[in-house]
Amino acid sequence: MKYLWLLIILFFIAAYHTWSDRTISRPPGVLVAAEPVQGTIADLPEIKKKEFSLKPLASFDIKARVILSKRYYFGRVADLAPVDLALGWGPMSDQKNLEDFKFSQGDRFYFWSAKSFPVPREVVESHTANMHMIPGNVQIEKLLKGLRRGHVIHLQGYLVEARAPGGWRWRSSLSRTDTGRGACELVLVESLEAY
Repeated sequence: MKYLWLLIILFFIAAYHTWSDRTISRPPGVLVAAEPVQGTIADLPEIKKKEFSLKPLASFDIKARVILSKRYYFGRVADLAPVDLALGWGPMSDQKNLEDFKFSQGDRFYFWSAKSFPVPREVVESHTANMHMIPGNVQIEKLLKGLRRGHVIHLQGYLVEARAPGGWRWRSSLSRTDTGRGACELVLVESLEAY
């Protein structure tokens, strides 16, 4: 009997992952033409979130296509940013271009490889990014956790530096053209729309 329960649980876990990993189909064509907008800000007070202190570094406004979404469940970092989004804009929001790429996420990074390059490598690097999402409230957290590949989103908030007791620190990139370790954006999401 206990094996039957184990099989039932495994079935529901597999069904959930299949359901949550489905893609929203999009026709070819650029879905998001606008570039992300990063603005300078006056010194804003730190924002407290759980055990963390968040220092806003820049305002941030982006419209983009969700290439991948990954949830994190365990540890200090997951408590702060439970979702990473690999986002694409401009030519990297076009289904026709994305078909030539393979994307994956893991350990707070995203990776890509290409069968062929429909756009130059520099365009891929400057028009995609892995962003760690800090939900500004419970409703935004629910929306972030429900995003799937193919969603087009518009989010506004701040690029931040997070600190916690013991000297722990996590700082956002302030560039859309950097790559490698430290190139991800750490985004406090204040508003989010998805379609």
